[in-house]
Amino acid sequence: MAQKATLGTSLEGVHPTYIYKVVLLGNTSVGKSSLAYRYVKNDFKESLPTVGCSFFTQTLNLEVATVKLEIWDTAGQEKYHSVCHLYYRGAHAALLVYDISNKETLNRAKLWLRDLEKEFLPDEIVIALVGNKMDLVAEREVTTKEGEEFARTKSLLFMETSAKSNHQVNDIFMAIAQELLQREQKKASAQSPHGRSTVSLGESVARRGCCQP
Repeated sequence: MAQKATLGTSLEGVHPTYIYKVVLLGNTSVGKSSLAYRYVKNDFKESLPTVGCSFFTQTLNLEVATVKLEIWDTAGQEKYHSVCHLYYRGAHAALLVYDISNKETLNRAKLWLRDLEKEFLPDEIVIALVGNKMDLVAEREVTTKEGEEFARTKSLLFMETSAKSNHQVNDIFMAIAQELLQREQKKASAQSPHGRSTVSLGESVARRGCCQP
């Protein structure tokens, strides 16, 4: 079972703060570390393979809430696969990252999805399929349609990104945050005696299976 998001309030009690654990999963060399570094530092850095897990944080001050993302960048090497479940336990969201120029990495992402399906109940975690390295589009082995189709069949968010060129990196993390907040609204609505939430959240930046500009 995923842990509930941590909720805090301002002195006025009207601007909640949510803390969400987000994990990046995928084969080695698909650019997970570069995605996290680009998002948090707004810079691109070629990274050596992650050993174990790296940790980043990013705070989003949105109109209806403050969202703090705790981003866990897991190692993609096979030798770490058996222990990675220790890192994504209690996660609220996961990015399944593959390299659009390497079809085998999409197959590996599908295996990571199976692991998540064993660990979490349906709708217990927000999952996004991310086709990275759009800067290598001339070497593409996985079509956009192929990624979209798989994401739709599994009810995943989907987006293609490039950590190198900063293509849609912020967008995918914002889509995750918006989806998590939408779920908070649904929970609040279900718990409200009047059947509706007192907080109105905007539409998600990215809808399921449809995230191209």
